[in-house]
Formats: sequence, structure tokens, C-alpha cells
Amino acid sequence: FDPVFFEIFGNLSELQPSEAAVITAPTRRGPQTADPNARRADRQPTNSDMGTISHSPSEPQNEVGHSDEIRPIPTLASGYEKLMPKNFADLTPEELLALVPVMAELTRSLPMRITNRTQAVSSHGDQVDLRESLRRARRSGGDVALLARRKFKPKPRRIVALLDTSGSMEPYVRAFLHFLHLIANRSSSEVFTFATRLTRITKELKGANLDTAINTAGEKVPDWSSGTQIGNALATFIDHYGRRGIARGAVVVIFSDGWEHGDLSLLSQQMQRLSLLAHRIVWVNPRSAQEDYLPLAGGMAAALPFCDAFVSGHSAEALKKLVSSMTSDY
Repeated sequence: FDPVFFEIFGNLSELQPSEAAVITAPTRRGPQTADPNARRADRQPTNSDMGTISHSPSEPQNEVGHSDEIRPIPTLASGYEKLMPKNFADLTPEELLALVPVMAELTRSLPMRITNRTQAVSSHGDQVDLRESLRRARRSGGDVALLARRKFKPKPRRIVALLDTSGSMEPYVRAFLHFLHLIANRSSSEVFTFATRLTRITKELKGANLDTAINTAGEKVPDWSSGTQIGNALATFIDHYGRRGIARGAVVVIFSDGWEHGDLSLLSQQMQRLSLLAHRIVWVNPRSAQEDYLPLAGGMAAALPFCDAFVSGHSAEALKKLVSSMTSDY
């Protein structure tokens, strides 16, 4: 070993102490005491360092660290944050379209229900799968080393939306249609409109193209921007669709400001019938976002006792509470 070491490194003992220190001491990073101006000058990039990037003589040269060309790219989330609390009635069509991805994200949290069907799980299941456990035991000589388990399989709960398209709801109808278009593309959802009559638009709202779906649905509604007869519309819904199973066990969401031009006793009666069929009834009234609002309008006062939740839904931010109200008590 010694001859080899001597052949490579020579006789270190013959070196001067300063030279030996250069060879033996490891390089360490420590506090720099050199002139900062000189160090900054040493770091100035040259043309060779910049590769193909160059400035033409006509372009203004900015100081290092103050370049107008280097700006943070605004993310989509920052734009959403500005639009989230804005009232739908104050949004432009372009701003409303910009919120569609937010609405789409919200529809991923829609309510589920537990079915009688089960599925195998590795652990923490609701039930012990005795048959599978015994099958495993046979393969291990009769020793049940690990119990097989199963859990109940969840399934999306049906959502039934009833949208008031009367004149008083005009500023909010298109925004709600954007939201309902996303919900309608769930196989277990149904969408109806009403003013003076009930119209089913589920088929028209289904489809990937948002504008086409909404325009097609709008063309089918004959009583757009007319008066409101909520009681008659609910009676038609229950008699023709609700008792056939559409409303049974579903979350029914009614989008309306509650201005009823018909019989209030009929509205109260139909809300009671609907409450016996539906899993939950959520009433969405965008007018309730006003600070001085009280649910004293005839239709609203008659319907509210049968609602499980009452929300405004007047903005994208308020839609979060709407989605939460479909799955939990308020």
C-alpha cells in the first residue's frame, strides 16, 4: 500500500504546510467576507452563458431583478376566487362560462346512497364474508388466518331538480341551467322546469355541448318568463312522475323565489305529499341572499315547513352550501 500511495501522492511531508492544506482540507461553504460588489460582478452572465437568448439594440435593457418580461402567470384558481362570491345576476355570459369548471367540481360531491349489494374489501368491511373465509381456510389446511370482509356498495342517489323559469327568476335561470346541465349528465338525475306548467327537460340537457344543451332545453319550455303556479306544477309532477318512482327516495331540489300566483293551500298540500316521497327537499331561493330578506312571501311561507334545507344558491360560493345541504342536515 505504501509504495502505491507514494507513487500517486508523492511525499506529502516535503510539501509546505500551506500546500498540504490545499490537498488535505475538504472544501467547505461558509460565510463570505469578500466584497459583494465584486462577487456580483463575477456573476454577470456573458453572451456565451445566455445561449441563444440575446437582446436587440432597440430593446430597452432592464436592471437585473426588475425585468418586465418575467411575470407570474395567473392561475385559473385566482380568477375563480374573484368570481366565486359574485351574484349570478351580475355576471356576464363570459364570466358565467368561466365558472363551469367550478360547478363541475362541485357535482363530484353529490349524495350517495347505500344499496343492499356488497363488494369485497381487503379490510374494515361492514360484514364478515363467511363463505370466502372458509374458502381461504381450505387452502391453508383449515386455519382461518384472516377473515374476508365485504361492505355495502354505494350508489349515486337520484336528484330531481325543479327549476322556476318565471319572470322573477330570469336573472338566475341561465346560471342554474349551467349547473343542472352537469347534474343531468348523471344517469340518476331528472330536471324539470315550471312557471305555469311543468316541462321535463332531462333529455334535452344531456350532452357534452353546454350551449347546445341549454338552448335546446330552452326551446322546449313554452312558459318561459311567465307567471308562477308552483302548486299546480308540483301536483303535476307528483301525479305523473313522483308516484311512479322518480321522487321516491330522491333528493328534490326546487329552484324558486317562492312568488306564487296560485292557491297557497294547494302549494302547502303538494309540498306535504312531496315530503312523504322524497328523501330530502332542498329549496334554493337566490333572493334570500339579501340581508333584509325574510321568507314571508305567500308561496315561500307555505312551502318552508316541509323543506329539509333552505339555501340561496345565488353565487358559485353559495352552490357549495347547496351541494352540502343535499347530503347533510342544516
